[in-house]
Parts: sequence; C-alpha cells; structure tokens
Amino acid sequence: MRIAALATLLVVGGVAWYLISPLFIDMRVSEGFPTLAHMPTKTAAAQTTQAAASANFDPAQATAEMQLAMAAEPSQSSDPMPAAAADGMSILARGEFYAVAHEGQGQATLYLLADGRRILRFENFSVLNGPELHVYLAPQDPIADSVGVELAGAIDLGPLKGNIGDQNYEIDAEIDLSLYHSVVIWCQPFRVPFSAVSLQTP
Repeated sequence: MRIAALATLLVVGGVAWYLISPLFIDMRVSEGFPTLAHMPTKTAAAQTTQAAASANFDPAQATAEMQLAMAAEPSQSSDPMPAAAADGMSILARGEFYAVAHEGQGQATLYLLADGRRILRFENFSVLNGPELHVYLAPQDPIADSVGVELAGAIDLGPLKGNIGDQNYEIDAEIDLSLYHSVVIWCQPFRVPFSAVSLQTP
C-alpha cells in the first residue's frame, strides 16, 4: 500500500511540477523582421549563354552585360527589414495586448509581405509563462475570461516561441483573415486565455 501511495504521489507531483513550473521560468526570444529573398529573373551566366546563342553575338558586349548583371544581382539580407522601408509590404491589422486571465503587454501586427506571405509579428511582447501556451487566431472579440471552455472557431498558429520578446508567426494562405478578429495566447491544458489582442484595420 505504501509503495502504491508513494508511486501515486510521485506521479501527481510530476504532473503538478510540469503544469506549474513554467510560471516561474521566462522564455525569451528575439526574432528580427522577416526578410525577403530577392531572386533575379536571370543570372549572369544565363544572360551570357543567351547572348552567345544570338546570331549577332558580340563577345565584348556579352562580357560587359555579365559584369553589370553580377554587380546588380542582390543577395538575401540577414538584417531585419524595417517595417516602414519594405517595398510592397502592407499592414493588414494591428492591436495591443490586453489582460484576460493574466496581464499581457506589447503589440501584434498582421503584415502582408511583398512576396505574398502573411506574418503575425509580436513586438515589445511579454506575458506570464505557462504550460503549453499557443498562439491562436479567434473570431471572438473581445475574448472572455473563462476556464475550461474551448475557444470556438479558433485556429492554432503553433506554440508560443517565448513569453517575452519579438517573434513571428507565418499564416497559411488558405486562412481567411476576415473571419478572425483576435489574437489569443492560449493555455491548452487548462483551456484558459492568458492574454489577447483585438485586431483593428489601419
């Protein structure tokens, strides 16, 4: 009996520690703004090959064209892309985090990038950590403070990368963003909304 009781206590204690310990641990992340890969329509080698196939091929002209193409051919930048300087980028919606079950701070912004990708970005973000926190898009606005109630119609964008810091989440092209009005930091084990954002179009 004592062995069984001890085993039960160990199991219960392990589960309790798994559920409670994240509250005392901060997970920090610092992601830059997503960059775009600018790919040239033709490489320098392809341009030279095309010129060589021409009946009026001029070696000197082909060499000059190749040098110009190599000088103009951009590479993907590893630096963060300034939000205000990105050509062809637009803001679809944005908002500030507010407290639901727990206090949350920072901004959430939905970007449409020049390459067609849609990115949800958190900046100056912080929230109390917890077990299995995920980022949800939800049709409800505002988000009710509830426990153990599923968030009907919500879409899971994946685990929260960190409870503190800037971070990005890519949104599938098939998702109709017009149906979703909130971003929610959702605790899956307890089905609790920690913090949320009311998305407003600019």
